[in-house]
Amino acid sequence: MKVILTKKVNGLGLEGDVVNVKEGYARNYLFPKGLALEATEGNIKLYEQKKKTYELKEIRKKEEAQRIKEALEKISLTLKRKTQEEGKIFGSVTNSDLAEALAEKGFNLDKKRIVLEKPIKSLGEFYVPIKLLGQIEAKIRVLVEAE
Repeated sequence: MKVILTKKVNGLGLEGDVVNVKEGYARNYLFPKGLALEATEGNIKLYEQKKKTYELKEIRKKEEAQRIKEALEKISLTLKRKTQEEGKIFGSVTNSDLAEALAEKGFNLDKKRIVLEKPIKSLGEFYVPIKLLGQIEAKIRVLVEAE
């Protein structure tokens, strides 16, 4: 029996593949779990339309992420913090602080997208990566200055 896989199935194929399987396997496992559709002409056409729509959405997402990346890399965030005598700051600058500063500039990003290996605890200039989509990553310039 020929089926179209709607999701990746280990040992069988990837999403969108048309594969031959035994009828019992298809009816008892693949169909009930929503992993496959019977490979009729109508289902093949329907699946191809869904695939084209999905690909267009992905292209639009990538273009939007690229546009946001370019806009983010043009800005610079300046954060003022109280300091000790040695140039260390009280507390630290976290990804939540950066998310708030970005929101003030019009970028509403989830703080989980801001990749800080450890909180910033000193004055100076830092470049902080922000994961936008897949491999698309922007680096913003952050200046931490004394109040």
